[in-house]
Amino acid sequence: MIKDNTTWYASWFDTPFYHILYKDRDYEEAETFMTNLTNYLNIPEHGKILDLACGKGRHAVYLNEIGYHVTGVDLSENSIEYAKQFENETLNFEVHDMCKPYPETFDAVFNLFTSFGYFDNEEDNLNTIKAIKANLSETGFGVIDFLNSEYIIENLVSENSKTVEGITFHQKRYVDNGYLIKDISFTVDGEDFEFQERVKALTLKDFEALFEKAGVYLLDVFGDHKLNKYHRKQSERLILIFK
Repeated sequence: MIKDNTTWYASWFDTPFYHILYKDRDYEEAETFMTNLTNYLNIPEHGKILDLACGKGRHAVYLNEIGYHVTGVDLSENSIEYAKQFENETLNFEVHDMCKPYPETFDAVFNLFTSFGYFDNEEDNLNTIKAIKANLSETGFGVIDFLNSEYIIENLVSENSKTVEGITFHQKRYVDNGYLIKDISFTVDGEDFEFQERVKALTLKDFEALFEKAGVYLLDVFGDHKLNKYHRKQSERLILIFK
């Protein structure tokens, strides 16, 4: 069952079931996104990138393969333990709370694939943006790749099931008190499990207000991983470039 002694994301992300459920994520699309993004930002050759909330490190590994010095950080000890097998002289992973600044500066800080807006304390959303600002070099760029909540809410699939590796995950989605919520239930070896994902349904206006409070400047907004223009009602993603 759900662990009640910690935040939902710390418990859910630290289970093997999270990675099983999402194992079919499009790696090719992710790599294309990373290439497009680094080219657009014109990050210097061998530049330093912080992958904030890196999970098991798939984006960090690819960014390192295309020539960047990458640090991946995540709250999940299990994910970082897994990612450490890929470490080398220019790629390292550490357990770190993204609400707090990391003790280095970078040419870019990436927060990818909706790894934001989870916090029970909403002040931590602002703290995270302030931490990103603190970790940027004088010429560095911050990137938050978030879902477009307005599009998601209008196109919400309220319920479905998905079977991966013999496990059938039942998923219910709804909006409650400004949060996009997904309830996930499944049975493994006769034991029932229930987890919940909660993401604040932040809009572009919400981010603009957070950026103003944090003292960072929004430079550009894109609506998908190919860096096409953002449309409030049509784009699936909300990709924010700031410094």
